[in-house]
Amino acid sequence: MTSRAFLLAIALTSVMTIPAMAADPALDAAIAAPSRTKANAQRDGARHPAASLLFWGLKPGETVIEVAPGVGGYWFEILAPYAKATGGRYIAAIREIDLKDRAKFTGGDLYGNVSFTVFGQTSGPLGPANSADLVLTARNIHNWMWVPGMAEKSMRDFFAVLKPGGILAVEEHRADPRQQVPEARDGYVAVATVVDLAKKAGFVLDAGSEINANSKDTKDHPFGVWTLPPIRRDAPSGQPPDPKFSHAKYDGIGESDRMTLRFRKPR
Repeated sequence: MTSRAFLLAIALTSVMTIPAMAADPALDAAIAAPSRTKANAQRDGARHPAASLLFWGLKPGETVIEVAPGVGGYWFEILAPYAKATGGRYIAAIREIDLKDRAKFTGGDLYGNVSFTVFGQTSGPLGPANSADLVLTARNIHNWMWVPGMAEKSMRDFFAVLKPGGILAVEEHRADPRQQVPEARDGYVAVATVVDLAKKAGFVLDAGSEINANSKDTKDHPFGVWTLPPIRRDAPSGQPPDPKFSHAKYDGIGESDRMTLRFRKPR
């Protein structure tokens, strides 16, 4: 471990003590809703939605922007109904090319008035400055590191749209304690990398949690983090599946070891 990483580990340890989090009946109801897809609900044991969202500080009536919700819409299925039930607002920040697929984010009485904003390498502001209470990015940062300047732009966009005191919620595959590979090409990012990116944009590290830690994850898989569930890759990207590949070892590990960080925009 480098001296810089060691100092960061000490700093994170100092914010790991998390006060008891009050229950949120509306959040519990959104997580337990039968409208959620079976595939997403089955992942709750690995993704800890209630504990994660309470740690990040989600509150009723807030404006929440989820960055790159993805095809599965794991957090969308929870956050959109929660926003509707509590008088808040859910905004999906998606690529311009995906705007044509907005129908998957609509559900009338179920999801309420979902809003959209464009997010990408050359996109403009995510919304009016100082307008959002919480920005959530889950398992995205490693992708942005493959595009020069994208991770830095993303953090600046998040900082600009958040209100003073607003929260940036981060979930990301964690490389530590080993070193991060160049550009995080295996999907694992060092905690220090994320903290540095956020701090350079103006954020303050508010707290870190081990909610989504997985000590079984050895982080040395043949096809990177995508070897693990839920992707379960068994051949190099772009090649046909390998029917002889055994998933047993990787299914036994489960989903990745992840950092769970809460950054705050200073008041």
